[in-house]
Formats: sequence, C-alpha cells, structure tokens
Amino acid sequence: MPPNLPNAPTLPPRVAPWLAALALSLLLGLQPVSTDVYLPALPMLTAALGAPMSSAQLTMSALILAFGLGQMVWGPVSDRIGRRPVLLAGLALHTVASAGCALAGSIEALVLWRTLQGAALAAAVVCARAIVRDLYEPVEGAQVMALALSGLGVIALLGPLAGGFAAAALGWRGPLVLVTAVAALTLGFIAWRLPETLPRPDPNATRAGPLLRRWATIGRHRVFLAWALLVACTYGGLFTLLAASSFVYMDVLGLSPAAYGAAMALGSLSYLAGTLLCRRWIPRHGMAGSVARGAVFTLAAGLLFAGAAAAGVQALWAVLLPQCLYAFGHGIHQPCGQAGVVGPFPQAAGAASALAGLVLALVAFGIGLWLGVALDGTVRPLAYGLGFWALLTCAVAWTLVQRLPPALPLAPARAAAP
Repeated sequence: MPPNLPNAPTLPPRVAPWLAALALSLLLGLQPVSTDVYLPALPMLTAALGAPMSSAQLTMSALILAFGLGQMVWGPVSDRIGRRPVLLAGLALHTVASAGCALAGSIEALVLWRTLQGAALAAAVVCARAIVRDLYEPVEGAQVMALALSGLGVIALLGPLAGGFAAAALGWRGPLVLVTAVAALTLGFIAWRLPETLPRPDPNATRAGPLLRRWATIGRHRVFLAWALLVACTYGGLFTLLAASSFVYMDVLGLSPAAYGAAMALGSLSYLAGTLLCRRWIPRHGMAGSVARGAVFTLAAGLLFAGAAAAGVQALWAVLLPQCLYAFGHGIHQPCGQAGVVGPFPQAAGAASALAGLVLALVAFGIGLWLGVALDGTVRPLAYGLGFWALLTCAVAWTLVQRLPPALPLAPARAAAP
C-alpha cells in the first residue's frame, strides 16, 4: 500500500449531476433575481424617492461594481477555506442586504444596501463557477453549466413576471421583498444539501505575494483571456438591456409593469432555448464551434436593433425581436465562457473565477454610468449600445476563441486524479 503523501490531491466528493446543476442554478440565478426582478421597480422608485435618472442607474451599477470587487475577495478565500463556508456567509449577508433594500427610505440608503447586496452576491457566483471546476473537466463542465443555466433561464423567465406583478401590487418595494425571500430559500437549500467540493484547500491562496503572482499568471493566459472577454462582451449587451429596458418599454413604449415583465420573460425564454441548444452543440461542435454558431444570432440582434433605431422605428417588435435574438445567442455563449475561464486552473478556480468576474463587472459598471446620461426618451441608446456589444462579442467569438487549443475530452475531474 503506498504511503499517504501530505501533498497528494484529494478527490472531490461525488455530487450527483442533477444536484450540482440545481445548486448552480440557484446560486447563479441570484444574479438575475437581484437585477431582473428589480427592473419593473426602477421607474417607480425614481418617482417615489424623487431620484434623478443617474441615481436610479447607480442602484444597478453600484451593485455590479461591488459584485466584481467582491469576487476578488471571496474567490481566493474560497480557495483557502472551501466553497461551503464562503457560500453560507455570502448568502446570509445577501439576505440581510436584500431586506435592507426593501426597507430603504431614501435613494442614498438604497444605493448603500444595493452595494452590500452586490458584494454578497459575489460569493454565490464566484463559488458556483469554481464548483464546476472542482467537479468536472472543461468540456463536461460546460455541459453541466449549460444544464444549470437552463435552470437559471427558468428563474430569469419567472423573475420579471413576478417582479412586474409584485411592483403592480405592492409598489417599488414589492420586488425587493421577493428578492429577500429567494435569497433566504437559496441559503436554506445550500446549507441543507450541498457538501464541500474543494478537493484540497490552499493555505497560500490569500497571501498577497502568491495571490498577485497567481492573478498575473491567470491574466496572461490566452485561454482565460479569450473566454473572459467573450463573457464580458456578451454580458455587456445583456446588461445594457437590463439597465435600460424598463425605461424604454415603460416610458417610451408605454407598457405597464406587468406587460414589461412579460416582455422580459419572453427574452428569458429565448435564453433558455439557447442553453438547451448549447447542450446539444457542445458534443458535436466543441465549445469554440458552439460559440461561433451562437454569434450569428448575436450579430443578427445587434444589426436589426441598431438598423431599426437608425431608421427611426420605435415599435414594440423592433425592441422585442432583437432582445430575443440576443438572449438566444447569450444562452450559447455563457455556458462555454463560464466553464472556459476556470478550465486551465483546477487548483485556482476561485481566483480565476474572481478575475473574470471583475472584468465583467467593470464593463457593466461603465455601461451603467453611460446610460445614466445617455437615455434620452428614445430607443436609440439601448439599440446602439446593444449593437456595439454584439459586434465585440462576435469579434471575440470568431477570432480569439477560434485560435485556442482544443478543449479536453469529456471526463470527470476525479478520473484524472491518481
């Protein structure tokens, strides 16, 4: 019998794929819950709290910036002490912050609570990405991520509908009460069913010197750069939709909160369809081939929306159809990108996930600041913004991603351990 070596890798626990996918759906789903459910309340709280447009957008962009910066803390900590304690702490903090948002009496208090909410949300998302790498090799991880994001698509589908009805029934605080309830339920499920997945804690994961060197190595890695840029660009278009759509649909096109929720739910249904197609494409075309095909839908969405806006068209179909096309392509890009950024780093998945999350958050924060001054009572800022990010997404999908070496074959991470 070979001796027990102290530095020998430890096998991750056997977590059933359905349980991993369900846990990932709930953890990743907190992000659209924290944003999409809240969207129907944006015009209402702007009026109720007497806030200018820039302050209303700050409630979104502050959450996203804190979300990105928080991942830089939670990611390395999860590499050192494990995913489970970080998840439990982050989800508890998210529940408290969500309740604070619902009770806020001023726009300044709301921005503060939303900032704390974003920092807590970072724990859920960074650990979710890292858990995929703990348990699976990149290609199989992309398939499990696609399954999880299908579940997220259901959450995103129901979120705007529920938020619209909550806003219509209870005012702008209603959707925030709903977010609090979802956060509490997610905390309960993770505490009940999800075991620790980190194979072996790294005691040096949070030391400043090794951590900075690790981030420098990750940031220069061509696989990380390609997938992180793809995720950031495709989310840039989605965040433009999220941050501006309520003002366009409700203020420009005259939809009610409930009707707006239905319009966003239709986009979420398209996203769900994209994730389902992604699961079929990955075994046939690989991750790079899948995103190359998905970029066709992304490009069609950007060109259609920008072209209609340039022609002066301000009709429901001219917003809803590009939104659905873009969401469909996003459902293909996201599973591959989320698995791709952590694929080369099985011993530093938390740090890699955090760095990718920071890039995404900085992009979204800049978009929020821009929309605060760009929204002008027409569809043009939303249309041109979506068109810009669609072009960048396609450029990355058709160049940087295609130059990457082939991904590893389908195999669980534990099969490679000695």
